Formats: sequence, C-alpha cells, structure tokens
Amino acid sequence: MVGCSGSMAGPDSPASCYLVQTDDSAGRTWSLVLDLGSGAFGRLQRHIDPAHIDAVCLSHLHADHCADIVGLAVWAKWAPGGPLAPIPVYGPSDTVSRIRQLTDHGRGEHINAVHGAHGRTAGGAFAVRTWKPGVTVNVGPFRITPWPARHPVEAYALRVVAPSSTPGGEVTLAYTGDGDEGPGCEAAARGAGLLLAEAGFVEGRDAVRGVHMTASQAAELAAGAGVETLVLTHVAPWDDRDVAVRAAEVIFTGQVYAATPGAVHRVEGAPAGAAE
Repeated sequence: MVGCSGSMAGPDSPASCYLVQTDDSAGRTWSLVLDLGSGAFGRLQRHIDPAHIDAVCLSHLHADHCADIVGLAVWAKWAPGGPLAPIPVYGPSDTVSRIRQLTDHGRGEHINAVHGAHGRTAGGAFAVRTWKPGVTVNVGPFRITPWPARHPVEAYALRVVAPSSTPGGEVTLAYTGDGDEGPGCEAAARGAGLLLAEAGFVEGRDAVRGVHMTASQAAELAAGAGVETLVLTHVAPWDDRDVAVRAAEVIFTGQVYAATPGAVHRVEGAPAGAAE
C-alpha cells in the first residue's frame, strides 16, 4: 500500500490521498485510492497509471479530501486510450452532488449514481455508491468497511482488509479520515497492522471537540486498538511533524511515523503505505 499525501496542501505536499495496493491469488494487483485531496492527483501519477485505479474511497467531502476528483474526471474522459469505463467511487450520501459541483457545475456529465444490484451505469467518469455504516463492500480482494467519524460533515473511518502473504491470512489497514476520537475510529482500527490516524490538532492549543484528533489522541487510539504501526496524517503545514511523532511515542509503544510524500510501509509482507 503506497501513500501519496496526508494533510491540507503545504509547501512539500499535496492534500490527503493514499494509494492502497494488494495482489490477488492470480497475481493481479488491485489498487484503491483513499481520498483525493487538492493537489494529490498529480503526485498520485508517480505511483500508478490512473487507468489502473480500481476504486476511489472518499472518507468525507471537504476539499482537502476530494477536490482532485476533478483531475481524475478529466483524465478518464480525455486521456489517450479513453474514455475509461466508469470508475467506482464510494463516499458519503451527498457524493453525487458534491462531485457534480466540483467537476461540471452540476450538469452531471461526468457522473452517474449507481442503481440496481449489479451497479450498472450508462456512462460518465464515475459510478458512485454510498457508504452504509458498518456494511462491508468488496473491491477485488479488498473488503472495506466504513464506520461513522466525528467531524462537522458526514464522515467515515475506513477499515480495509486484504489477503496477506501467508496463505489464508489477512492484513488490515485502518484510516481515520478526519474526525475526533470515538466508536467509529475504534471499530475501524481494532487489531490493524497499519493505522493512518489524523493528528490535525495540537494538545493544549486546540480545545474544540468533534473535529480532529491530536497526536496524543491518535496514539491512545492505536494503543487501545492493539495496532502494530501508527502513521500520523493531517499534520497541518504550520505544525512540526517531528513534534507530533514524539508526542505519540510517549503513549504508543509501537512504531510511529509521520506521513511523508512517497513513503512506503508494509503490513506483514503485503505492500502498504502512507505519504504526505
């Protein structure tokens, strides 16, 4: 799983976006994109041909997590060899209207909501499906379960399960998206090999609740969930990532990293990653 970014856009990073990859039993590589924030689509192309994206999973619809869906829509329609078949997009209940607002001023030419058991569409860049809390969806060998997150808009923490390199085994990646600590993040993180947890707030400075976690809260989440590795995301460009890591290490005894551009992490031998 290879990550591309993890905060609002800063001088050395685009906004939130993570590329998650695994191979199925036939050796075919499957690729999920978790969020596609402002500036992320260009960086994403260093790691994958957009034609090979199997699904986009949106945790919520703030611009720093979804704005570059515009670039993917243009690529899907106009790049040589296109137009691509509609790319599955999973997101909150207002994903259709949000993407239409961003991509074509509401005309709907780039998007189709999915209707029917088989998810058929009549064309367009995206086939959109709405998250249902606690209901798992399958994308190839991936099983993705959304859990409600505490944020000012409808938001989800995502639990992604994939086959491991051990026959019959599994690995789990959890992604909090944006949101304060709560039951949804706990459900997503439980027993994960790799937890991408946001640390957008700083202890002692940011007191408002229901928006973001601090690095200490992310560490408490990781420790309580029995996580192996913690990657801190969404550290604001005006804050120090190293300070956030040190704050987390006081509480969490596993490995702690800050999301950085192009960084790659492995979960029990399966490729996994986070970058900012």
